[in-house]
Parts: sequence; structure tokens; C-alpha cells
Amino acid sequence: MAEQTELMTTGEYITHHLTNLTYGKHPDGSWGFAHTPEEITEMGFWAINVDTMFWSIVLGFTFLAIFMIGARRATTGVPQGLQNACEIAVEFVEDNIRQVFGTRPNPIIGPLSLTILIWVFLMNLMDLIPVDVIPGIAGWLGIHHMKVVPTTDPNATLAMSFGVFLLVLYYGFKIQGPVGFVAHKFTHPIAHPLAMPFNFLLETVDMIAKPLSHGLRLFGNLYAGEMIFILIALLYSSGVVLGLFGGVLQWAWAVFHILIICLQAFVFMILTIVYLTQVHDANDHH
Repeated sequence: MAEQTELMTTGEYITHHLTNLTYGKHPDGSWGFAHTPEEITEMGFWAINVDTMFWSIVLGFTFLAIFMIGARRATTGVPQGLQNACEIAVEFVEDNIRQVFGTRPNPIIGPLSLTILIWVFLMNLMDLIPVDVIPGIAGWLGIHHMKVVPTTDPNATLAMSFGVFLLVLYYGFKIQGPVGFVAHKFTHPIAHPLAMPFNFLLETVDMIAKPLSHGLRLFGNLYAGEMIFILIALLYSSGVVLGLFGGVLQWAWAVFHILIICLQAFVFMILTIVYLTQVHDANDHH
């Protein structure tokens, strides 16, 4: 890392580690990877953050592999090792669903909540890998940028939150019907004809704010954590004393960050359950 920071200014080092490997269309009409943040901006909306896609898919299959192996090794005796960890995760999710969603029949909320919890946890966990390891390997292979924490990319977190939002809309239309779903926006929270415009405005703002806050909360916490790791890493090239101090800070922040990693995965999952609960409750009160 010392050699790398000697070739970069502090700002360039930070920018490099926070820039995605992006593929898109250049202004001249050709397609390829961006080499600078300016090129990423020029590519516009349809550019793809390849590193976010890659690590998200890899970690998604990692989640599937862990639970498939745990299921195949399952025994009827006292669970141990991987089976025990999988059962703890499943029971934890089921307990939260019962407490928030209740016992309503819904075939998707269990698998969805478990997937969100473990998948987001694994993506967050990548933040504990030293900031120069994978980008350094990528640079050696000729890859300009490589962000390894998908949840530090708002495209990933907002995509997940809008996926949940689409499910909320789906269940709203399915349970209440199109007319009932729209009518609820005019009659809640104040059941008075004069309050209909206010109700509709309030409900619309609330409906839009939910997926935005859902995704941006996760992004903001993980992005801030990654930024702190990068700033601490700069100390390693500032002499022996600051390097040792940086090592202590890195360890302390990593220990504290484990709490953030777990907490943010839980918050994303529990909010998903809450939003799906609310759309079902709206039908019960309709």
C-alpha cells in the first residue's frame, strides 16, 4: 500500500478506492470500461457498475451454497456446526416474522426475509477485508477500479429497496384491489371528505419515502464505514508511529464495525417485514 500511496495524492487514493468499475457507452459511441470518475459521469444512467454486480452475484451464490450444504448435511440429532448456524438464522427470522407480521399465510415473506438478512450481511461483511487487498490484486491484473462492498453502492441498495417496494405494491393491489388501494390513499389517516387531498399528498410522500430511506440508510452506514477504513489506511504510509497507531485504529474500528454490519442487515430485513405487514394491515382496517 505504501508504494501505491506514493504514486497518488491523498485525494486520488480516496477517489480510486471509492470509484466503481463501470462499463458503458463513451461519448464517441464506443463501449468499454471507464478509467476516471469523469468518464463514468459521461456514460450516464445506463452504465453498469460491474464490480457491484459481480460481488453481489458471487455473495448471493455463496448464501445459496451455505444453506444447500447445511440442508444436505442436516441430521435429526442435536444440530452442530453449519446446520446449527443455519437453524439459528432460520429461527431468528421466523421469530421476527411472527412478532411483526403475525401468523398470516404468506409463502414469500419467510424466504424473502431470510435471503435479505444473510445476503445483506455477506455483502456488508466484505467491508472487513483490508481496503488494499482486492483492489491491489485487481490492479495487478490490469483492472482500474474494484469496489468489493456492494452495499456501498446506492445502485445496489436502492435496487433491493425498490424490489421490496414493488412487492408492497403487488400485495396492495392483490389484497385491496386497484380501486381499494387507490381509495385508501384518499381516506387514510383522516376519514373525512375535506381531508382527501391532504391524505393523498401525505400517503404519496410516505410511499415514495419508504424505498428511498430503506435503501439510502444501508448505503450511508456502509459507505461511511468504508470511508473510515480508507482514511485509517492512509496512516500506514505516514511513518512507523502513525502506521502502528493506524493498526490499532483499524482493529478497533473493525471490531465496532461488526456491530454495524450485523445491525444494518437486521434493519433492512425488519423494515421489509414491517412494510409488508403495513400493506396487509391496511386491508384489515379498510
